[in-house]
Amino acid sequence: MLRWLRQRAETSRKAEELYGSVVAAARQPAFYGALGVPDTPEGRFELVALHLFLALEGLRGRGAAAEGLARRTIETFVIDMDDCMREMGVGDLTVPKKVKRAAAAFYERASVYRKDLIEDLAQDLPELGAPRLSKSLRGFVFADSVERDDGAAGLAHYMQAASSALSDQAFGEFVNAGMASRLLANVTSKRKVSIT
Repeated sequence: MLRWLRQRAETSRKAEELYGSVVAAARQPAFYGALGVPDTPEGRFELVALHLFLALEGLRGRGAAAEGLARRTIETFVIDMDDCMREMGVGDLTVPKKVKRAAAAFYERASVYRKDLIEDLAQDLPELGAPRLSKSLRGFVFADSVERDDGAAGLAHYMQAASSALSDQAFGEFVNAGMASRLLANVTSKRKVSIT
């Protein structure tokens, strides 16, 4: 019994650390500046969902302990959504419905992002970029704004590079080592060059 409680406590601690890395990655200013992600509660939610997807993808197929960590990380996300909505003044009776919608939105995005990454990779034509993923990101993150095509393409490139990097390292290490920042800096510098 005590061993089970210790394991659960350790998994909870790791999940909180992992989710902390997700939030840290999503808060990088270049997403909102150079790529033009709306700096609104909705825009910030989209970047948390995007990075949560990347973090959980890194745990897929890595055994029972990784599955348990993924479940607990999603629970941490749901608790955070609940806390955020209450801080924003959402009424107590409405919070559970909104949290449920946020969780459903995350699962929808995770499913679409996984499919898009696989299909864009299968085309094996780097010059085309990531057309499926860019289109999905424009719809979710940029509210279908055609003016944000460049930002959506940059964000898709970042996701592809991050997904590839995460096949070799854990998400927390990826963020703590500064890899997320370097990939983002690389993408935003290319966006600046392509605009001028």
